[in-house]
Amino acid sequence: MHLAPGIGPCSHLSLKSHGSMMPNPNPIDVLITLPFPEPLVEQLQAVSPLLRITVHPARRPEEIPADWWRRTEILFTDRVLPEPEQVQNLRWLQLYFAGIDFALNSPLLKNQEMIVTTLSGAAAPQVAEFAMLLMMTLGHRVLDLLANQVKAEWSRDRWERFAPRELRGSTVGILGYGSIGRELSRLLQPYNVTILAAKRDVMHPKDLGYTPADLGDPDGLLFRRLYPIQAVHSLIKTCDFVVVALPLTEATRNLIDKEEFEIMKSGAFLIDLSRGGIVNHEAMLQALQEHRLAGAALDVFPEEPLPPTSPLWKLPNVIVTPHIAGASPLYRERAAAMFAENLRRYVEGEPLLNRFDSSRGY
Repeated sequence: MHLAPGIGPCSHLSLKSHGSMMPNPNPIDVLITLPFPEPLVEQLQAVSPLLRITVHPARRPEEIPADWWRRTEILFTDRVLPEPEQVQNLRWLQLYFAGIDFALNSPLLKNQEMIVTTLSGAAAPQVAEFAMLLMMTLGHRVLDLLANQVKAEWSRDRWERFAPRELRGSTVGILGYGSIGRELSRLLQPYNVTILAAKRDVMHPKDLGYTPADLGDPDGLLFRRLYPIQAVHSLIKTCDFVVVALPLTEATRNLIDKEEFEIMKSGAFLIDLSRGGIVNHEAMLQALQEHRLAGAALDVFPEEPLPPTSPLWKLPNVIVTPHIAGASPLYRERAAAMFAENLRRYVEGEPLLNRFDSSRGY
């Protein structure tokens, strides 16, 4: 481990046609622009003695010395994206998030020869658990119960008024069968739930991305039926709960619009943990106000922060959370575990996990 990078040439790994690297014994300079505690850096360093790891927390590219940029072969960062001419030895960019739509216009991502990977899978445990919480909160009328508590009212019609929509035996539609959708599917198994899932490529149900041990649905076996995204109408019309966990792309923008809410089962609940822009909020608001949609739990919004003037704040059947579904004190450890696996693959010349594909947009 280096607190400052040593002087020496960066290695140049040649790309194979399938995207892996030919091993090279030269030192590999790794720059991390995030605050990583020493035990996690030691975990990364243990992958190979070829790695020369520098941790230099920064918020802007100019906070990194120019000679450090020149030597960097692997960059692990959140939003610190240098100009391509600053990092001519850069071969691999590992981003700290699963969703990287914020970075798509960066000139750095236009380099077709550079590998870009995401942290898809690192946030799956906490987001899937959060989805379970939201589904049960909506289904068991917790918002109504809390409002009743504020009024200190013991309702005479409580059995009818607070009758739940039980998760057990329900039909759950998961739009986006990536790491989050697969982990949610696993968590739902004890509830005898019928799971209908949708993903872009139904011909390949297996998960080819990063999956922590014993989590998710790596073989694609836990759903009742798998739909292409184009068949979203067939999926959502029978669902009691619809969970959105898709990446934001041109193909998914406004995927859930007025027509979809009209098709949705009366009394269904919507949980959106994806990206703002996939669900049309004007159409959703109308469905909520007309009580065709029983309730919604929203962690993402077209405009963030959500303006205080938004009517969503005051709707009694809506849960608003400030884009924190992926928050966890364990996220950094999970990120380090995933990055360590990809470092091992890089050193040994194997294909990297979670590769960004510009043609898909994620």
